[in-house]
Amino acid sequence: MLTPGVSVILPTFNRLTYLREAIDSVLAQTYTDWELIIADDGSADDTRAFLRSIRDSRIRTLWLEHCGNPAAVRNKALAEARGFYLAFLDSDDLWIPRKLEIQLNLMRSRSDRRWSYTKDRPIDEAGSPLPDAHIQPWLPYDGFIVEPLLKIDAIIATPTVVAERSLVNEVGGFDEGQHYGEDYDLWLRLAMRSEVSVSCEPLACIRAHLDNYSQDRVAAYQGWVRLYEKMAEIVPESRLRSLCWRRRGESALVLARLYQNQGNHLAAARTLLDGCTYSWPYLGWWGGALKVVARSFIPSWVRSTYRLLKRYPSTKRR
Repeated sequence: MLTPGVSVILPTFNRLTYLREAIDSVLAQTYTDWELIIADDGSADDTRAFLRSIRDSRIRTLWLEHCGNPAAVRNKALAEARGFYLAFLDSDDLWIPRKLEIQLNLMRSRSDRRWSYTKDRPIDEAGSPLPDAHIQPWLPYDGFIVEPLLKIDAIIATPTVVAERSLVNEVGGFDEGQHYGEDYDLWLRLAMRSEVSVSCEPLACIRAHLDNYSQDRVAAYQGWVRLYEKMAEIVPESRLRSLCWRRRGESALVLARLYQNQGNHLAAARTLLDGCTYSWPYLGWWGGALKVVARSFIPSWVRSTYRLLKRYPSTKRR
């Protein structure tokens, strides 16, 4: 079998509504030397029937037992990939037709940069454009970007990334213990090994919908706490290690508040106690921790009244 230029990695689980469009966006690529590996994480019969109906020799499906772990599902596809490059696409997102062509031309112009990413374009459930939903403006960071990644200043959506397969293999693929933030965990390890190129063209469309995997904020911040703990052990500079510990503490504060909002005061307390062991040098962290502790002793009706008064001060109530 000939080796394709690009192996496209597409995990899916019961997203037939969007999956057809995602696959069509690969079929529409102007660059045609690709293979598409669909890792099906135990989808229902309708999705499996559709995947079995595909009659394109460049597309193959891996039939997996359901695990619900995106990193593990992607790694199964990575193990089957044969292309020189890897490209990533999620089953609810889309590529524009010249995505691979533009990005590969960019990468081939700088052989020392072994991976790349692009700007993305947000769309709604129907595929219509949405306003930019990023917390801060998207900015193009290239070269060595470990610090911007740690600060989440470099915003990299998974479907915008293309990387040399050898580079991804060198860093060990996706961390299957990282259930959330597994993409940024991989980008950080790639960034420690190679500079990156960036395209300011929005070459991928990221779909916002109610079934997005990232809706669980507690699990998301559990992931950020784990990610920063891991990165503190492997980043190459003491300044970056300090940044990791600070960001881990900030993530732990958010996680403790989320536990508290769920009424899980024991989990909140455990999170704060654990946070003390690595956040004690940062005075700001202690102020945030005290606020979380104080909330545990203030009745909810008092907090609601305070928020109401804060929203409508006395000058507005007259």
